Amino acid sequence: MLEMFDLSFMVYAFLACLVMGMLLSYLGIHVVGRGIVFVDLALGQISSLGVALTDVLHYGETWLPIIFTLLGAVLLSFIRIRDHRLKLEAVIGLIYAVTSAITVLIISKTPHGEADIQEVLFGTLLAVTGEQLVYLMIVFAVLGILHWLFRKPMYAITEKMNAGKAGHLSRKEQGWNFFFYLSIGLAIVFAVRIGGVLPVFTFLVVPAVSAILLARRRGWVVIFALLCALLCSYWGLWLSFSYDFPAGPSVVTMFGVAFALAALYRVIRPMLPLKTP
Repeated sequence: MLEMFDLSFMVYAFLACLVMGMLLSYLGIHVVGRGIVFVDLALGQISSLGVALTDVLHYGETWLPIIFTLLGAVLLSFIRIRDHRLKLEAVIGLIYAVTSAITVLIISKTPHGEADIQEVLFGTLLAVTGEQLVYLMIVFAVLGILHWLFRKPMYAITEKMNAGKAGHLSRKEQGWNFFFYLSIGLAIVFAVRIGGVLPVFTFLVVPAVSAILLARRRGWVVIFALLCALLCSYWGLWLSFSYDFPAGPSVVTMFGVAFALAALYRVIRPMLPLKTP
């Protein structure tokens, strides 16, 4: 079961998944609670658009994707929907679709277009370098500490938006909301390079949704989300190692299994003599 850790690239891949999973699964609780699950896909695709441009221009490999993602975070944080017939998710989904199309158009002009598109979608988990891992750990550790320190205003805004009061945020709350989008943007710009758009989206959404199905109390939701990220990272990489599957799709598949099990538990829970945590 642990033979895969004899290979250094599998150790790097697992550590990368672990680092991404710990922060993204926590941020996902707020994303799901605020009803903005397309935010990760949109920001991830905006980041990928920046990466695609650097591949074509051979310029700005480090800073251009960051600028694109941060501009996307600014745009998404200040979108206000005043027509009750429209939802924020529809606008975010539109941004995702358009940026995806533009990214594919740009990548199609690179020498390895199809392979590059696959890399954008599912990342290069098995090719993570020690340098990439160190950068990822530093950035995610800083963001994790900031979110721990400012968890009270973050949860207050999440609860307010969950209650349908997104249009009634004060100026101070809008500032915190911008911080939230900014932190997600920074996390995604580093995670997408390694994990790809779809695995990063999965890390952000599935642990949170699964945890919400399993528990009601905030503390238990966080614990279950972190455990889901940890276990699915391990079993996804084990599946990839044991059966020679691509790492990204393997990890996403295991998250799908975790969600199915959580949904099944939610269905049969009333029949069980268990107290919901």
